[in-house]
Amino acid sequence: MRKILVVGPSWVGDMVMAQSLFMSLKPRGEQDGGLAIDVLAPSWSLPIIARMPQVRHGVAMPLGHGQLGLGARWRLGRELAREGYDQAIVLPGSFKSALVPFFAGIPQRTGFRGEVRYGLLNDMRPLDRALLPMTVQRFVALGQPRAAAPATPAFPVPRLAADAANQAALAARFGFELVRPVIAFMPGAEYGPAKQWPPAHYAELARALAARGLQIWVLGSGKDREAARPIAAATPEAIDFTGRTSLGDAIDLLALARAAVTNDSGLMHVAAALDVPLVAIFGSSSPEHTPPLGNRVAIESLRLACAPCFARHCPDGHTRCLTAIEPTRVLAALEPFIEGEKPPSRSASEE
Repeated sequence: MRKILVVGPSWVGDMVMAQSLFMSLKPRGEQDGGLAIDVLAPSWSLPIIARMPQVRHGVAMPLGHGQLGLGARWRLGRELAREGYDQAIVLPGSFKSALVPFFAGIPQRTGFRGEVRYGLLNDMRPLDRALLPMTVQRFVALGQPRAAAPATPAFPVPRLAADAANQAALAARFGFELVRPVIAFMPGAEYGPAKQWPPAHYAELARALAARGLQIWVLGSGKDREAARPIAAATPEAIDFTGRTSLGDAIDLLALARAAVTNDSGLMHVAAALDVPLVAIFGSSSPEHTPPLGNRVAIESLRLACAPCFARHCPDGHTRCLTAIEPTRVLAALEPFIEGEKPPSRSASEE
């Protein structure tokens, strides 16, 4: 059996997109016994990896984001050396991300040219950003043979599998019933406020949806509680799950939703991979670079002249790329999903 160790990324959305690489390497999932894929990743991401049938094992990185921990990486590399991996594919571009495969003595160590990694990687690939504008394309390209002709690769769409037993446990724990369709809101944005649609807009949208008899669930981590508070206050029937569930729980709750409204965030990519219809709101970031990879997606972006700036905070101080997207506009984009249809993506330039 050929064995590949993938060094995974440190963001939720990127980890979801990495499944496209795993699917391209192992298209038949668990039924393909000729290849084993293990993923070295932050411990928080293991619930995502567990929902990817292409992956044999998730291996927890014992260090936090940004920590060098040279000794810990050496010990982990020597431990993984016993697995006898044939290849490592290093998705992050950092120096430290290439250390464990090197310490493990994996014979082929593949990655893009990034921070000084000469010697650590012996299958160094140049990154053509024009040829590979999307993150998911870059991941899939690293799984192709080096001798392959340069081309923009096709990629399979990520598909996470929900845990039905955990869904039942969550229903018992929180006492909810699925007697009415659920619209999930994901108002957080780990990267910064320049990617965050105003909570007041979410609250106005929640009131409009609740008036039509729809349930509102607010999903996110403890960091998203402040953004969730006005949404939950807007309608007494909303359930605020922020900070009360694990990432695995959030995945399984999201899979129960009729549709979702979300910022450009990790949970946006989770929703798309669960094939939940969603309206994705983009401000400072670009839907051309990291779009939600779903079949039922409406993208709301004003595409202002100053966007995308990719800043955490608006350089001009107004965040008009988000504040000017009115709740009525998002409701119109969401409408076909509530009715079970598929709307086209829309931008201001197309109106």
